[in-house]
Amino acid sequence: MKLATYQDGTRDGQLVVVSRDLSQAHYATHIANRLQQVLDDWNYLAPALEEVYTQLNQGRARHAFAFDPAQCMAPLPRAYQWLDGSAYLNHVELVRKARGAEMPESAQTDPLMYQGGSDDLAGPHADIVCASEAWGADFEAELAVVTGDVPMGCASDRALDAVRLIALVNDVTLRNLVPDELAKGFGFVQSKPATAFAPVMVTPDELGDAWARGRVHLPVQCIWNGRKVGLCEAGSDMHFHFGQLIAHAAKTRRLRAGSIIGSGTVSNKGVARKNRTDWPNGYSCIAEKRAMETLQDGRPTTEYMKFGDTIRIEVKGRDGASVFGAILQELVPAEGRPRAAAQASAVTPESTITDASPDASPETTLGSSE
Repeated sequence: MKLATYQDGTRDGQLVVVSRDLSQAHYATHIANRLQQVLDDWNYLAPALEEVYTQLNQGRARHAFAFDPAQCMAPLPRAYQWLDGSAYLNHVELVRKARGAEMPESAQTDPLMYQGGSDDLAGPHADIVCASEAWGADFEAELAVVTGDVPMGCASDRALDAVRLIALVNDVTLRNLVPDELAKGFGFVQSKPATAFAPVMVTPDELGDAWARGRVHLPVQCIWNGRKVGLCEAGSDMHFHFGQLIAHAAKTRRLRAGSIIGSGTVSNKGVARKNRTDWPNGYSCIAEKRAMETLQDGRPTTEYMKFGDTIRIEVKGRDGASVFGAILQELVPAEGRPRAAAQASAVTPESTITDASPDASPETTLGSSE
C-alpha cells in the first residue's frame, strides 16, 4: 500500500491512497482524514485502506484522479517523533577520519542517534530555505521507517514487527554550523533545518524481497544539478538494521505510533582512489565526497550547495519503477528565490541527466556530521 498527504490549506493535509505505479490517487476521507489517525488505529483502518488500494490498482476506484506529487506535503507533515540514526558505519568512519578523529569502539555495537525536529516536516518539492550559502547546505539521502507503538526494552527482532511504513528522506544539514553546535556537547538544533520526505510512504510488503532482514535492498539515486552523483545500495552496508535502531531508541522509553526512525546517510564501502569520481557508487551527501577528497588530497574541493542548486533523490524498484516518488528540492535564500532560479524550473528532465560529478571549486572548511 502507498499513502500520501495532499495539501488542503491545513497543517496536516488530506490523506490519499496512491496506486502502485504512482499514476492515480483516491481520497481516504471515508476512512481517515490524516495518516496519524491510521497509525493510531492501524489494525482497524489499514485493511480498509488496503481495499481502496486494491481497487485503485485494478482501475475500479470510482473517484480516482491523477496523482500529482507537486500537491503533496510530507506524508506525515508533523510527527510525534523524528529520531535519526547513523547505521552506515562507512559514512561515519569517512567523515571522522577526514577530521582526524577515531571511530569509537562502541560504534560497532551501539548506534549513533539524535532527535531531530518533527513539528515541520517538508514535502517532496519544498524549497530548502537558507539564510546564507556560507552555512554549507548539504543534502543527505536516507531511508526511514514509521512505527506503531513500541514497548520500552523491546528486542530488535520484535521491533521489526512495529514497522508500519517505509519512507525516503532528505535530511538536510547545514554543515558549517555543525562544529560549533557539537562543541557545546548538546547536539544538533540550528544545523538541522526541515527534513523533506518523498511523496509516498509504503508498507513493507510493497518492496517484496527487497525488504529483508530489516533493510531495504535497493539503490538510492542522488542527482545534483542534473548530474548523477550517487547510486548507493541501501542494504549491503547498513551495519544496524531498522529493528536495531528502533530497539536502541526504545531502550529506556516506549515509542508511540507515528515515531519516525531514520537510517542516516546511505553509504557504501570501497577503496579511495586518486580519481575522485571513482569511489563505489558515488555519494549520498556532499560531506562524504569532501571527506574523501581530504583523505586523498589533503583538502576538500567540492563546495556545498549554492542558491539555485537542485537535488533529486529517488529509489527505483527492480522493475525500474519509482517506489516512493522523487524528492526534488531547490536551495533558495530566505528572502525568496534568486532571479536565475525563478526563470528555470527546478525539475530536471531525466533525459538531461548526466553521469558526471559536479564541477568543483576550492574550499577549505570541512563541516560535517554523522
